[in-house]
Amino acid sequence: MSTVDYSIGTPTFEEVSPADEAAPADLAALRPLPRISIHAFCESDAMLRTMERMSRDRRMAKVNMRVTNGGTEAAANMFAGSPTPNLVVLETSAEPGNLLNELAPLAEVCDPSTRVIIVGRYNDIGLYRELIRNGISEYLVGPVQMTEILASISAIFVDPEAEPLGKSIAFVGAKGGVGSSTIAHNCAFGISNLFATETILADLDLPFGTANIDFDQDPSQGIAEAVFAPDRLDEVFLDRLLTKCSEHLSMLAAPSLLDRAYDYEGMAFRPVVEILQRSAPVAVLDLPHVWSEWTRSVLADADEVVITAVPDLANLRNTKNMLDALKKLRPNDRPPHLILNQVGMAKRPEIAPADFFEPLEIEPIAILPFDAQMFGNAANSGRMIAEIDAKSPAAETFSQICHIVTGRSAIKKTKKAGLSKMLGMLGRK
Repeated sequence: MSTVDYSIGTPTFEEVSPADEAAPADLAALRPLPRISIHAFCESDAMLRTMERMSRDRRMAKVNMRVTNGGTEAAANMFAGSPTPNLVVLETSAEPGNLLNELAPLAEVCDPSTRVIIVGRYNDIGLYRELIRNGISEYLVGPVQMTEILASISAIFVDPEAEPLGKSIAFVGAKGGVGSSTIAHNCAFGISNLFATETILADLDLPFGTANIDFDQDPSQGIAEAVFAPDRLDEVFLDRLLTKCSEHLSMLAAPSLLDRAYDYEGMAFRPVVEILQRSAPVAVLDLPHVWSEWTRSVLADADEVVITAVPDLANLRNTKNMLDALKKLRPNDRPPHLILNQVGMAKRPEIAPADFFEPLEIEPIAILPFDAQMFGNAANSGRMIAEIDAKSPAAETFSQICHIVTGRSAIKKTKKAGLSKMLGMLGRK
C-alpha cells in the first residue's frame, strides 16, 4: 500500500487520455467544494489518475485530499489507527453478494459522520438500494469520470438551498499597456447594461489602477480596505466599500496611491473574490500585468480568463507562455479567451493577426482596431465606449465579448476563410 498527499498549487502534470477528459461545460455548473477532507482508495490505475486530476481542479482548492493505492482492506487497516476524513471514496471489485461483508471491517472503524462513496464494477439496482439503505452516500459504476465524482461530492456537501456563486471573469494583459483594463471596464459596464445583471468590477491593481478614472469616480474607500482587513470582510463591510457606477454596476476601486508597498501573500485576494461571488452574479477582476503567487492564484480560481494582447513579438511570446502556464494551472477548464487589441496602428510594424494566432493554436474572440480618437475621448471624459457611441463597431465588439465571457452565446469556430474575411474587413476600416 502506498499513500500520496496532493497539495493544491504544486502538482505534477501528465498526459491525459481522451477517455479521462471531463467536459468543461459539465464542470462549469459545479460549485467549489467547502473545506472538507477526502481520502480516496483506488484499486485501478485509471481511478488513481482520475483522483489525481480531481485533486488539482480549482473546485478542490479548499479540500484536503489524499489518494492511496488499495481497496477496502487498506482503508479499514488505515482508519483502525487514525481518524476518518469527512469523505471516503472507495473503489472495489467485490461482487454484489460479497460487498456488504467486505465493507463490514471499514464500518467498524469509520466515524458516524464520515460519508462514503463506493465505485464498483456492477450495474445492479438491487445492490445500489441495499448500499443506500446501509448508509453509503453514493454508489457509482466504474470506470468513472472526474465530473461524476465531483458532482457526487457536491451533492453531498454543497447546500442546494444556498445562494449560487457568482461568476468571476479575470482580465489580464499579455504585456503592460495593451488595454486590458480598458477592455475589462467596458465589459463590466456592458454586462451590467446588456443583461441588467448586478455586476461588481474589482480593480486589483492597487498602486496604479485606473477604474476610478475611467468611471469618473473618486471613492474614499475600496479594495485596499478589503485586502488588508480580511477579518472584517463580509457582505455588509463590502457594501460600504463599493462605489455605484451605474444602475447595475458597482466598483471596488484601487487606491492608486504610492504611500505604501503593496506586497501580498499568495492567497491574499481569495477572500475578496469569494465575497464578491456571493454578492453579485458577475465579478469582473481587472488584474495588473505581473506574474506572482497572488495573480497565479486569482487566475487559477477564476471561472473565465481573458488575455489581451497587441500584435507584436513580445506579446506573442508572452501570450504563448501564459496560455501554457494557465493550461497547467487550470487543467480541467476551458482555455483562456484571447482579444487582439490596437490592431492597425499607423506606422507601427505589426505581426499580421493570422500569423499571430497560428502558433498559439487559439482563435480570438475579438479583434479591436486601433482608434485613438474614440478610446481617448472615452478615457478623458470618464465614459465607456457604449456611452460615447453605442452603434460604433467597437461598442458592438464589446457586446460580443460580453456575450461570450458570460456564456450567453457560444463563440463560433471560424475557419481560415472566415478569419481572412474578418481581417479583410478590418483592413478596410
